[in-house]
Amino acid sequence: MTEEKMTPDTEETVSTESVNEEPVSEAAEAAAGEGKKDKKSDKKLKAELEETKKALEAEQKRAEELNDKYLRLCAEYDNFRKRSQKEKESTYGDAVTDTLTGLLPVIDNLQYAAKYGNADPEKFAEGVRMILDKLPENLEKLNIKPFGEPGDTFDPNLHNAILHVDDEAYGEGEIVEVLQGGYMYGEKVIRYAMVKVAN
Repeated sequence: MTEEKMTPDTEETVSTESVNEEPVSEAAEAAAGEGKKDKKSDKKLKAELEETKKALEAEQKRAEELNDKYLRLCAEYDNFRKRSQKEKESTYGDAVTDTLTGLLPVIDNLQYAAKYGNADPEKFAEGVRMILDKLPENLEKLNIKPFGEPGDTFDPNLHNAILHVDDEAYGEGEIVEVLQGGYMYGEKVIRYAMVKVAN
């Protein structure tokens, strides 16, 4: 450098230059610091974005699994409904078959009795006896029980009293005569017995 006398003008220049150098270096440092902060912030945001993407993928996978489970459940229910309908139809068909199987011997005996009805009264009577003997057995197989016998006590849940008789030989509410027998299936009354009851 060349030697110069320092004049007040140069002093000001030198001092201004040195003062201006300090703020520039601070600004540069601040900018560098902000740059580092921005890089850290970018890394943090990228990490959060990756985590969010992973969480979204996991939820999408879970939603697909739930949807698949729902569709399978719907298909299973539909199959169950169809199977139940078939079983119901099959049960009804089986019940009709069982009933008819129980009635076939009765029909056979009726045909036998009708065949000999006019020619031989004894054979006709034998056929009717066979029918009456076979019928209770067939009804029992179907879980059908007859009820209503003379001497039973009148029960409005089982009997229809269509006639009343005043007779001291019978107790009050005693069934004197059964005009039509009653039948039950299990605990359900199929037909009420028509009876004559003593008062």
